[in-house]
Amino acid sequence: MRRPWRIAQATMVALLAIGGVLATEVAPARADAPAYVAPAASVLPDQPTDPAAALKAAAAESARNYVHSIAISKLPAELRVSAWNALRSTRGDDAIAEWMAPGGGYAYTKQRLKDSRVQNRSFCERVLSTHTAAFAPAVRAAAQKALKGSDADRAAFVKTGYAEAQKQDRATREADVQHRLEVADGDRAFVRVLAEQALGDQVRVAAQWALRPGATDVDIAEFYGYGWATGGSLELEAYRLHVSDAETARRAGLTQLIAKAAAAEEAIAGAADAAGARAEAEAAWKAVSEHADAAQKAWLAEQATTAAQAENWRNIAKAAKESVNGLWQGITDSAEAHQRSWAEEQAGAAESAGFWKDMFQRARAAENRVKG
Repeated sequence: MRRPWRIAQATMVALLAIGGVLATEVAPARADAPAYVAPAASVLPDQPTDPAAALKAAAAESARNYVHSIAISKLPAELRVSAWNALRSTRGDDAIAEWMAPGGGYAYTKQRLKDSRVQNRSFCERVLSTHTAAFAPAVRAAAQKALKGSDADRAAFVKTGYAEAQKQDRATREADVQHRLEVADGDRAFVRVLAEQALGDQVRVAAQWALRPGATDVDIAEFYGYGWATGGSLELEAYRLHVSDAETARRAGLTQLIAKAAAAEEAIAGAADAAGARAEAEAAWKAVSEHADAAQKAWLAEQATTAAQAENWRNIAKAAKESVNGLWQGITDSAEAHQRSWAEEQAGAAESAGFWKDMFQRARAAENRVKG
């Protein structure tokens, strides 16, 4: 006898409500999240002794580390390869700065992601990661074949192959009386909850599609089978691109602001109007601190968002594990994978917030220093 779906629904409604609150508040860092460790300039003999030069060097080192993090990330392959090329350049920090700058390598590569061939490959990869062999064997096999094939094969899969394989899987599931997944009223009701209250836009859209006019139990079953996981994957992809776009722009801005402030501070020594030069340098360092402060606050907000998502998927996985409902059991693996991914993003957000806090404090110290 199936466990009452109302238990799972009550749990999920509660976590969705809680998640909505978490997403609007700044959550504390997880205890196991890696903390940013500020560069210890006094310990390293080859570091600049001048405070402004030391801060400039620290920002450059962090920029290189940031680009390296993109190179080993789960962002699209094109961005990872582009980041590696910047890191391998013989031009050092200049190549890194140019890659992050507006119109540089990062921006150019982002434009390439709009190419239909890239999008078709991404679609095939997403299908392969969200459609299990147990629920959608024909779709999965077709996606694997397309990925191993040519650009034309992938385009054909996106245009018609996916839909054709879906029909084949539906027919197989309908004919398999022993393993047929029944959709209860409670299963449909819960999809309605997600259509209105799911944390992510993509999951809400997937749920709404499953409930569209004319939809049947087949659509509800497919939502549980892969629609939910697909929406979650799209949310992760969108989030990762969003934060990398914003952080790349912030890092590029930081490099420029620190260079300007360091030059303004250096100019104090030979200035005819020392007071005016100090005021200019102070304003320049203030611009750095304001930039860093805004960045830190942005990452604290991202930390709250990722914490809510991690908790959301943790509860989904728990509810799926505890249910004997075949529809729910299909979401367990993907829910656990999404929970781990969001926890990783949460740890990254905590580390980034720590970096910007350090930059803010050092820029404020520079403001006070140039006041004289």
